[in-house]
This record gives sequence, C-alpha cells and structure tokens, in this order.
Amino acid sequence: MMRQRVLVLYLANSALDSPVIAWASYDGTGARRPMAGDQDAPPYSTGVHALQDGWRLFQASTLAPPLPGQELAVSYLKYEFWFEQLGEVAR
Repeated sequence: MMRQRVLVLYLANSALDSPVIAWASYDGTGARRPMAGDQDAPPYSTGVHALQDGWRLFQASTLAPPLPGQELAVSYLKYEFWFEQLGEVAR
C-alpha cells in the first residue's frame, strides 16, 4: 500500500535553485517519525536537488509584494515549496 511523504522547503528567495533556509518533513509511510530540530542540515541544499531526487513539487508560495513600510519585516518565511513522494507503508 502506498502512502505520501511530504517535504516543505523554505528557500532564500523565489527561485528553486536558491539555498534552503528551513525545512519540515512528514512521512505517511510510518518508516520515519521526524521531530522538529532532529536534523542539523537540510535534506537538500536547494529545491532543484529535491526534484532531481524524485520529489514532486506540488505547491509554491504566492509571490506578493510587501506592504509599504514592511519591506524589511522578517516575521515569516515567505518562499515555501511543498514536495511529495509516494512510498510503501512499513509493515
């Protein structure tokens, strides 16, 4: 039986070949149970590397200009890319 793995990469800018600055992963197969902060380095250095490893991109953040006066605000990571892979369920 197949289940979904999800990888969320936050990049330095809107280009898929820009560096990963934060990430999260979720594994519906049960093979791995990641926890926040359990990795010192991202699983991929760029979004392109995830694509080359077989991850499928299914969502990218909407690019929206900052509000006037908010150009330098850093309250959230705005270049978010969602990837998925299918994997066998661990039995």
